[in-house]
Amino acid sequence: MIQAEVKTDGIHSATAPTVSVIIPAYNAAKYIGETLNSVFAQTFRSFEIIVINDGSEDTEELERELKSYPDSLHYIKQENLGAAVARNTGLHAAAGEFVAFLDADDTWLPNFLEKQVEFLKGSNADLVYADAFLSGESPLAGRTFMQMEPSRGEVTPENLLAIRVTVLTSTVLARKKPIFDVGLFDETFRRGQDFDLWLRLAKAGARFAYQPEVLAHHRILESGLSGDTISQLKRTLAVFEAIKTKEVLTASENAALEVTMNRTLGELALENGKERLLRKDFTGARQSFDEAKKFRHSWKLILVSLGLRVAPEMLWRLYNRRLA
Repeated sequence: MIQAEVKTDGIHSATAPTVSVIIPAYNAAKYIGETLNSVFAQTFRSFEIIVINDGSEDTEELERELKSYPDSLHYIKQENLGAAVARNTGLHAAAGEFVAFLDADDTWLPNFLEKQVEFLKGSNADLVYADAFLSGESPLAGRTFMQMEPSRGEVTPENLLAIRVTVLTSTVLARKKPIFDVGLFDETFRRGQDFDLWLRLAKAGARFAYQPEVLAHHRILESGLSGDTISQLKRTLAVFEAIKTKEVLTASENAALEVTMNRTLGELALENGKERLLRKDFTGARQSFDEAKKFRHSWKLILVSLGLRVAPEMLWRLYNRRLA
């Protein structure tokens, strides 16, 4: 799997660091410098950095960027096998008691590790996570992650499946042992492998704690257009379907998952309806909005369905004017 190792860090081969920072990188040369700079700027200094090149198409550029970081950098190159395999490669190479997962296009505030290590030890938790500013190609830029996906209550399997709590991976600091105890990231998941891991940790009794502070910047690399939303909802449903097939869920866990899947199906039907309305596929739009009504009771949906039956062209003009 590991094809080449460009350099290993001095800390890795000497005294074991407290934290191993695991950064999977796929076509991330554009952002990796900013990400690494945010780690090297940490006020907490007992760390190692492990960058896993997951078969990037921009390997030459990535390695050129990495050459400017001579200290505390452990670089591993493998074929493109996905984020789950890349993170597991990093976990197997990690020397620290704690691990932190940082996406190659996200960054930390300078006190991230200091705050999270202190919080983890003080709360006697196995895993802690925090809030982050949103940035990038999205209308959500400038807000925080928890403003959009707030954590309400304890991290339990039911609350995870009901999306009452949401763990942002780039803000996670965790004890390494519990992750190995539950079998690491599931490499059969191309997406959602982090959610699956948090669920298995929660089912195994791992202790989670939420640090209600903004300690990172999370970059959103999508435009927020309807087509992207539809793709995201389809990917989310695929993850839920895989979990439903793979995991042995209790009755309460399965009930929470069913509610979330139905809500997601309703959102997907609604987005399909909007997309079809824009294309003047009035029959398809009406079918999608009728489907959405099965999952949510809304007078707006009822009026839209009625408008598609009696005055579809007028509804199309009103919707386009709203988007303008």
